[in-house]
Parts: sequence; C-alpha cells; structure tokens
Amino acid sequence: MGRGGDRLRRAVRRRRRAASAALAVVAAAVAVGGTEAQASRGAAARPEVRASQGAAPPAAVRMVSAPVRIADAATVGLLRPGDRVDVVAAQRTGPPEVVAAGALVAEVPDPDKGVADGGALVVLSVPRDTARVLVGAGATTRLAVTLC
Repeated sequence: MGRGGDRLRRAVRRRRRAASAALAVVAAAVAVGGTEAQASRGAAARPEVRASQGAAPPAAVRMVSAPVRIADAATVGLLRPGDRVDVVAAQRTGPPEVVAAGALVAEVPDPDKGVADGGALVVLSVPRDTARVLVGAGATTRLAVTLC
C-alpha cells in the first residue's frame, strides 16, 4: 500500500485521540456540573463520614411524602418542586418553632376550591420522623414556610 496507506492510518488514529479527548472533557464537565447544579438548587451537602474500625456505616434515612397545609396560600404560590423550605409552627402563646428544616418541596398541587379555613397544600419530602412532627404541628398550630 505504501505511503498513502500509512498517512491514512495516522490520520484515523489522530481523529480517534481527538474524539476520546473531547469525550473525556464532556464527561468531566457533566460530572462537575451535576454537583454544582445540586448545590445551586439548595441540596444539602452530605457531611464527610469517617468510619472508625468496627463501626457500621450510618443507616440510610427513609424519605416520605408529607402533605402539609400552609396558612398563607399566596406563599405556597411562590413554591416550585425542588425548592427547599423551613416549616415554622406559629403559636399564639409562644415563639415560633421550626418543625422541619430544609424540607424538599416535592409537589405543589392546584389550590383547593372552597376550603373554609384558607391556606394551601404543599407536599414535602422529609424523613419519617419529621413527617410525624409536621402532622402533629399542623393539627394544633398554623404552619408557615420560609425559602432556604
């Protein structure tokens, strides 16, 4: 085949290397962009856990969907799925108390028509224990949210 065949092989190899390099750059950009996108949406950073000898890894927290009625319907209108909120229980006879910190907004259903007590529903993704606290607080106090 001679010189022409060698030139062709070298050109093909160079293109393969260039394509491989381009794919590596794109993969790195996607990997970095994914973590930055989570941080910009307010996703909680995972703390570093150093396992000591003989210690079991921490148990995974089971997340559940908790429908919560927020007293101010206009505030719920500002929320979008993916937002992080603190849920505050406002009592008449004491200071407000944060009952859920950094809860993930899973869904914002359409406003209910004809609700007598006002407010609006929002579905939060929280740990099971936090869901119990939210249900209890929602039954006895008015709940509000603040965007994180």
